[in-house]
Amino acid sequence: MSSPDETTAPPPTAPASRSDASVEFCGEWFALDPAKPFEIGRDADLDIDDNQYLHRRFLQIANNDGMWWLSNVGSRLSATVSDASRTMQAWLAPGARMPIVFGLTTVVFTAGPTSYEFTVHTSAPTFFDSTPVPDGSGATTVGAVTFTASQKLLILALAEPMLKRDGTGTSEIPSSQLAAERLGWALSRFNRKLDNVCDKLSRTGVEGLRGGVGALATNRRARLVEYAVLSRLVTKADLPLLDQPHDDSDDR
Repeated sequence: MSSPDETTAPPPTAPASRSDASVEFCGEWFALDPAKPFEIGRDADLDIDDNQYLHRRFLQIANNDGMWWLSNVGSRLSATVSDASRTMQAWLAPGARMPIVFGLTTVVFTAGPTSYEFTVHTSAPTFFDSTPVPDGSGATTVGAVTFTASQKLLILALAEPMLKRDGTGTSEIPSSQLAAERLGWALSRFNRKLDNVCDKLSRTGVEGLRGGVGALATNRRARLVEYAVLSRLVTKADLPLLDQPHDDSDDR
């Protein structure tokens, strides 16, 4: 029995769970410090590229109360964020932030004509990816939207450089003129079909495919490519379709 002046030590508490995180870009790895925000941009901890269209400080990853957060600290550019299975996708606009809850998170964004991709890896994810089982129908659909063969070709022509690259890195998104030439189409036909594709996706809630005059042309192509690649609307396996004979009767 203890004497009256002795105190009983409280039971030890279990240490708080900790998630280590790192960023991978073009084969280079960066370990994140929970005590210090990690910044990504043209002049930041992760110096992406000397691209005048890219913010000096664009994205920030910081640990808050044991959870990692991705914030858009830029003023113009947005980023597309996806899980490893690419069944979850979010659009991170300027001023927005979101928790990093998956073991592997892919971030894609475009500055000017160039698209970039990096991945965030965490050791203790909150959620785990589950890859859906394909239905085997072969239809090209996103939700309730169905795309014609020519609309899919248009998306492929724009996404071709991004699909061809190996791993994370950069890719040039072609202009409408170059993409139209790749398909052997007149520019007017290409632009009409691009309008149709963007309208279809916008009606399902995909953001960034409509905007003000002047900024729309480049931005919507970039956003379309980001969405199509991360949602697997088009994949590298589809690229041979670009070199096959096309049925010009489909003019939707």
